[in-house]
Amino acid sequence: MPPTFAALGVPPDLVAVLAGRGITEPFAIQAATLPDALAGHDVCGKAPTGSGKTLAFALTLALRTPKALRRRPKALVLAPTRELAAQIQRELAPLATARTRTVTAVYGGTGYEAQNRALHRGVDILVACPGRLEDLVERGDVRLGEVELVVVDEADRMADMGFLPAVRRLLDATATDRQTLLFSATLDGEVDALVRRYQHQPRRHDADPVEAEVGDVRHLFWHAEGPARLQLTADLVARHGRTIVFCRTKHGADRLVRQLSASGIGAVAIHGNRSQAQRDRALAAFTSGSADALVATDVVARGIHVTGVSCVVHFDLPADVKDYVHRSGRTGRAGASGTVVSFVPPVRELRRSVRAFQRELGLPEGLDTPEPQATPVTPVAPVAQPRPRPRRRPGRRPVSAR
Repeated sequence: MPPTFAALGVPPDLVAVLAGRGITEPFAIQAATLPDALAGHDVCGKAPTGSGKTLAFALTLALRTPKALRRRPKALVLAPTRELAAQIQRELAPLATARTRTVTAVYGGTGYEAQNRALHRGVDILVACPGRLEDLVERGDVRLGEVELVVVDEADRMADMGFLPAVRRLLDATATDRQTLLFSATLDGEVDALVRRYQHQPRRHDADPVEAEVGDVRHLFWHAEGPARLQLTADLVARHGRTIVFCRTKHGADRLVRQLSASGIGAVAIHGNRSQAQRDRALAAFTSGSADALVATDVVARGIHVTGVSCVVHFDLPADVKDYVHRSGRTGRAGASGTVVSFVPPVRELRRSVRAFQRELGLPEGLDTPEPQATPVTPVAPVAQPRPRPRRRPGRRPVSAR
């Protein structure tokens, strides 16, 4: 029988906050890391996405963060993406409030004014993306010298996105005797170098999710050439409901949203060309159920928790098995079942990649036959692309302007 949160050292007021959210039993990563983190040790946690690590460090922050002065936070959480930073803030907020601590998230894509006002009022726990935080430090809007507790979340994703130089500069600006918690799906290469440089005798925990935390997830690999993928995607959304569809490019994601919308399926896009307000609205529409399909590039493959995702579609195959795992991890969370479908075109190199995915993940090799659609959907018609405007020769005015 797993330990209770109280047995792990969580006090009654925070246990009550968790119970109010229906959280009564800790996940494996929480049970493994909480005692060491609450005791003040540096912690290095290897845990896959969706394993519950956010709550593990959120409880530590709520309990161990002292009150801060203006523009001088006492705790810092570094996250690779805006969506993850916002999600961490939401997870932290009720726990911090119960302990009369404040938490604010700062990231790009939004104005500086509101973030600066919050920092001026005083922020105890600051959640930040590295780029925006470096800007704020350079502007003198925040000082990190009094940060006593740092969390580096999704460290391997930081490395993939090229953020580790900024992470190192930010860590160098914090108190030398800080407590550092680092969580990552992998702990090799650049992440291991980060651990060795910035953690002092860390307590290491490799917490794979227990069976109860990972639901029954089917992995299907369907032969599908270009145009067929569109109708198959529409069929899958109609059958499964809430579905995340991954595309390789931003333009491809926008095009697929237009095509799905033309077939009567509520779809929204989220990618790097979208403003933060647009990304927030898209995620809110998908979370609330007003849109059944979230079409995305890999910006949401890691760290974003949306409950009730029934299906993940690899409209375009991921670059490697690591990306496959993280994309697919959007479904089958917290014991729920799910389906993952990959469209495999008749390209020899891509089929070899799929076989490599299957071997590494212990999945049966080969392609599956697309399942017939039980519920009819409106046939998807291609969306007409706007015709380019004719170019005028230099020095010629249009007739109407003459």
